[in-house]
Amino acid sequence: MRTIQDTIYSITVPTPYAVGDVHLYVLNGKMTTLVDAGVRTEEAWFEFTRQLKEHGIQPEDITQVILTHHHPDHIGLVEYLPNVEKVFAHSAAIPWIDRKEDFASIYMSFFEQFYTINGVPDELIQKLKHSPGKLKDFPSFKIADSVKEGDVVPGHPEWRVIETPGHAQSHISLYRNEDGAFLGGDHLLYHISPNPIVEPVFLGTERARPMIQYRESLQKLKPLSIRRVFPGHGEVFSNADEIIEKRLRQQIERSEKVYEILKTDPAHAFDISKQLFPRQYKKQYALTMSETIGQLDFLLDESKIYKELSGGQEIYYVN
Repeated sequence: MRTIQDTIYSITVPTPYAVGDVHLYVLNGKMTTLVDAGVRTEEAWFEFTRQLKEHGIQPEDITQVILTHHHPDHIGLVEYLPNVEKVFAHSAAIPWIDRKEDFASIYMSFFEQFYTINGVPDELIQKLKHSPGKLKDFPSFKIADSVKEGDVVPGHPEWRVIETPGHAQSHISLYRNEDGAFLGGDHLLYHISPNPIVEPVFLGTERARPMIQYRESLQKLKPLSIRRVFPGHGEVFSNADEIIEKRLRQQIERSEKVYEILKTDPAHAFDISKQLFPRQYKKQYALTMSETIGQLDFLLDESKIYKELSGGQEIYYVN
């Protein structure tokens, strides 16, 4: 009978983002591995090192990092760690972290076209010109090797990789069958539903449909015997099955709101986002558009609506 060798230590560091604090996890067994790496700020580094020492661990003890996804509040402190030999992540994280010279131009071109066809006003699209400056939040480093569905974490064979795209194309989670422990990143949170975010197309030709992916990733967890979820934000929880059903139900309810809007009048995605998010649609249009497009993708997949190109914009209609 196999025994559980790894101990999970939780480290919580501040972020400058609205989401608040982020949790990092140390797997301390035959080797010391960090799961996610917080945000790149001196405040986060101070808290990280302070809490590590409370567990009798030094930053120098960490020899590898595995990232649940590429967002800046999960990758920031990698370059601070002096003895990290390898960083592991899903292959979809590589364009964001090991950035090529054409990264910014691909990013800008995709979103200019995406927002234009979905009805976003030009004055908001022009704010994209400031987006490359935000890349300072993304440290650049080499990913030693990509991980995929079914892989085990090097040095920690009890932990299995589960691909959970949706919130990010690069999102993975880690599952330990022996005790049902689940390191879920931002895929499964107790207090909020993560936003499935539209991303540029770096490989292939078609935009991914993150809301549909998110639902599929939630459904994938149902057969597992998850007993305890260690999330990227919020509290640790044990009722994973209940939260999964709640998130699936909430998404259906949100899609029904979009359907009711379209029953009144055909519309493009930006006009729908204005009705769904009357207070946020300008200040946070990147997030509100991702949510709106996600619901439209779902309704299209369910054959409840269809879209037509008119005047350079995609207009949605009910069937």
